[in-house]
Amino acid sequence: MTDAQKWRQIFTLLKLAEMGAHKRTAKVSTEYLAEKLGTSQQTASRYLIELEREGWIERSITHDGCLVRIDAAGTVELQKIYNSLKFLMETAYPPSVTLEGIVFTGLGEGAYYIGKDRYRKQFIEKLGFEPYSGTLNLRLSSDYDIKARSELEAYPAVEIEGFRNEDRTFGIVKCYPALVNNKVKGALITALRSHYDVSVLEIIAPVCLRKQLNLKDGNKVKVEVLIVP
Repeated sequence: MTDAQKWRQIFTLLKLAEMGAHKRTAKVSTEYLAEKLGTSQQTASRYLIELEREGWIERSITHDGCLVRIDAAGTVELQKIYNSLKFLMETAYPPSVTLEGIVFTGLGEGAYYIGKDRYRKQFIEKLGFEPYSGTLNLRLSSDYDIKARSELEAYPAVEIEGFRNEDRTFGIVKCYPALVNNKVKGALITALRSHYDVSVLEIIAPVCLRKQLNLKDGNKVKVEVLIVP
């Protein structure tokens, strides 16, 4: 089933619930349902058949008309939508922020910091993966992206603790789980070094992102930054 088909069925289920079919058996005219769906009577009838095949409704045809009741499986689907909307409306932060940047070659210091054992162990424990040695560097391509990146500082993040060795102090690193080009899971990291400002993203992942996504300097990359609940 495609996403479009799934949402079409959810929308039909919602309209049936508005008619009371989630609480009791409702008499449903395909003509009336078609009006609520904004479609033809034939299409509305087909949607009911699809829902019945999915096991989301029970349907019977009588001399009085079509009797429909949303069964347990259909109720579960409605509950999923309710929970998702409740979370989106009540959470203090957006669930994600999508940024776009242009690939550029950095100063090559990412591997040095990421390779530090005290950092690496925490990345594995708190992010769930061992990062490839090095970062993908992206320069944000618009004022909107720079503003959105700045706003991330106010959102919760995964915090990697700093440490000190015999030579120097290594600071706290804030991490935001991320999805790169809608394909590879990784994380946006901040404060790994101080010489980049908010116009630059540094991304880590369990693979070399340049090779995995066939990226070169100048390519545009979308990063969906996931906000920690």
